[in-house]
Amino acid sequence: MTGSTTKAENNEYGDYKNEEMNLEEDDLEDYLSDTSLDLKPDYPEFNDSLGTVVVVTNLPKVPEAKVAKLSNFLLKLVSRIGNLATLPEKDYIGMLMPCDSESGSTNGFAFVEYETVEEAKKAIEVLANYKFDKNHLLNVFPYDDMIRLNNIPDSEFTVPEPAPFVPRPVTSTWLLDDSQRDEFVIRQGRETVVYWYDGGKLSPTIDYDGHREKAAGVVWCEYYVSYSPKGSCLATLVPNKGVIVWGGPKYEKLNRFPAQGVQFVLFSPQESFMLTCNNRKEDHNAIKIFDVHTGKLLRCFSLYPDNCDTSVPPPPFQWSHDDNYIARMGKDLISIYETPSFKLLERRSLSASGILEFQWSPKANILAYWAPEMKNIPAHVDLIEIPSRKALRQKNLFNVTSCSIVWQDEGEYLGVKVTRHTKSKKTHYNNIELFRMKESGIPVEMLDIKDAVMAFAWEPRGSRFAMIHAESPNSTKVNVSIYDMMRQKVVQGKKKQVLELHKIETLQNKQCNCLFWSPAGGVILLAGLGDSSSGILEFYDLQDKTLIMKEHYRANNVFWDPSGRSVATVVSQPIEGGHFKYAMDNGYILWSFQGKQLYQASFEHFYQFQWRPREKIFTKQEIQQNVLKNLKKYEKQFDQADRDRNRKKKMEETKEKRSLRSKFREHIKCLKEFRQSQKEERMALYNGYDSDDESQYVIREFQREVILEEIVKTISCEK
Repeated sequence: MTGSTTKAENNEYGDYKNEEMNLEEDDLEDYLSDTSLDLKPDYPEFNDSLGTVVVVTNLPKVPEAKVAKLSNFLLKLVSRIGNLATLPEKDYIGMLMPCDSESGSTNGFAFVEYETVEEAKKAIEVLANYKFDKNHLLNVFPYDDMIRLNNIPDSEFTVPEPAPFVPRPVTSTWLLDDSQRDEFVIRQGRETVVYWYDGGKLSPTIDYDGHREKAAGVVWCEYYVSYSPKGSCLATLVPNKGVIVWGGPKYEKLNRFPAQGVQFVLFSPQESFMLTCNNRKEDHNAIKIFDVHTGKLLRCFSLYPDNCDTSVPPPPFQWSHDDNYIARMGKDLISIYETPSFKLLERRSLSASGILEFQWSPKANILAYWAPEMKNIPAHVDLIEIPSRKALRQKNLFNVTSCSIVWQDEGEYLGVKVTRHTKSKKTHYNNIELFRMKESGIPVEMLDIKDAVMAFAWEPRGSRFAMIHAESPNSTKVNVSIYDMMRQKVVQGKKKQVLELHKIETLQNKQCNCLFWSPAGGVILLAGLGDSSSGILEFYDLQDKTLIMKEHYRANNVFWDPSGRSVATVVSQPIEGGHFKYAMDNGYILWSFQGKQLYQASFEHFYQFQWRPREKIFTKQEIQQNVLKNLKKYEKQFDQADRDRNRKKKMEETKEKRSLRSKFREHIKCLKEFRQSQKEERMALYNGYDSDDESQYVIREFQREVILEEIVKTISCEK
């Protein structure tokens, strides 16, 4: 049959092949080695793990025409993190981006393979929540996780039971105190104590001293403490473990943040984030930023930025007023990171050649920085709006030695203290550059000061500022001048505030080196602090023009309470240890805003004093006027509250005396009852006579004169 072979033909073909193979073996015999073949070769161990592969999701879904552009952009991004596992002979670039088979558009994810597992882990950390564009934040996870989850049968999955809901302590209850008291915390010896204080009517009373932790044998603070900016919680530092945050009426533990060797913390103004730092140059994660509510670690930084001089103190991070940004100064730049991703804003730093200092506005996302003269470019102060990076104002300065930037608390004014030099650079003098931030174009006024300016401070809620100045920075007697950015004038019979810088007054021959405005305004404290000063304190009321002088020997710090009712002067020592030569003066004194001493406490080892902050609420002018209109009504309420408080205080002071009197009266009552119980027996002994019956007595009245002493006086009369 055509197309088929017989059995004989097959045998003949097989014999032919065997003969051919035998001939080949004979020809190759001279070339073969006598060594026996190893039936178990030493192949490298097969790695079936995909730990070097990561999956990048939430990529843009683009049409087929834009796939190549997206692929090149993503390849450039992922290759910066580490080396990709490429295979050129197979045209494998280390990345695979699947596309839809019908439309050709991407599916929104990609597979990326690195050479090592460490590089893959680094990619997961770096690319997590990376802002790929305006609408896409990348999510990255290991490929092994995807395989593991895919292999879980549906029948084995059980919905986990949610953890029981535990309500968080209410952290604002202290604001509802009936007596409108403030709180402060101190660190002395091994104790950390929180006190209530009512402004001088009563002595400070303990709110919490860690007794719960002491009973459990644990320490709730070993280093410094820090209140959050709104006073919602208290952070205590335990360097061996990290930071513990406490809150609520009973100071319950809200969260714990691991930060080995922590030296200080910095809360964001809206209390969303917390920065910790251990001040270790060798630690690449010296600075950590956490989410306050979840406790999640969001980003780590080294102590110094790249290409920064490590022989000087590290440039600090600064938060914006709304928690949207955090910034740090580097060499010729400002690195601005946006929250909550903490990625570099627009993936680039803000260029600022020669920058030496910058400050955020306390009420707007505006950066103010200054840079010295460089080549043919004069020194300048710049105001930059964030995130647009728009330059709002630039002020050029000449012959500048140094500058200091000071914002007013409401962000309405900016003061820059400029130290200038003559051409010979032997003589220095000062002037103040004053920016009106609320006016169109941000006008700048220059205030020339012939003297050296040692201190400059804005009034928290107003347009006034004060400065300390003298002929020489080393002068023991200085002058304090107070200025106002606004002047009240009468226009058409009505009082009106006009833009005009003018001097209010100058206080001469003062012994101070620091200025502290009351948070309520109107009162300024002139203080001489530090080893070189005598601790002179001068309370000056700008309205009444009264000056009260007090003294706190060796005082080295001053703290106003948030309401402006009281102020604390402190003598403290570093907590790091060592001998402190003024330990005998350690402690604090509480004063009224009028300079009256209210309370004093001394300690052998005193490290820290801090008032509990209150959230600043700026009321409308109509509300303030309504309060002033009904001031007498409120005075009666406060007077009644004072009388009740004084009565309570008197009752507390006479508590022991009243207790003894009650016991005595109770004892007399018992004796009377006992005597009454013996009445029948007593009458029987007296043959029916009742000695307690007044009718048994005969009352007679008589008078008798008794001369106790006779005094004879001789009066001589002159003729």
